[in-house]
Amino acid sequence: MKVSSVWKAIVGGISAGAAAAVTAVQDGRITVAEAVTIVVAVLGSAGVTWLVPNRPKPPQAV
Repeated sequence: MKVSSVWKAIVGGISAGAAAAVTAVQDGRITVAEAVTIVVAVLGSAGVTWLVPNRPKPPQAV
């Protein structure tokens, strides 16, 4: 497990959750459905981001 992939998933999840939360509070309150949408956005984005591999490093010249 690489630390960089962990941070990539955390940042991806937070950004998706923040976008969903900003949309949800446009009317001044968060309903249960909106809260579920925020949680699903965070978990879905973090999971998908975790699955995508990082770009491999090019071979070093000797």
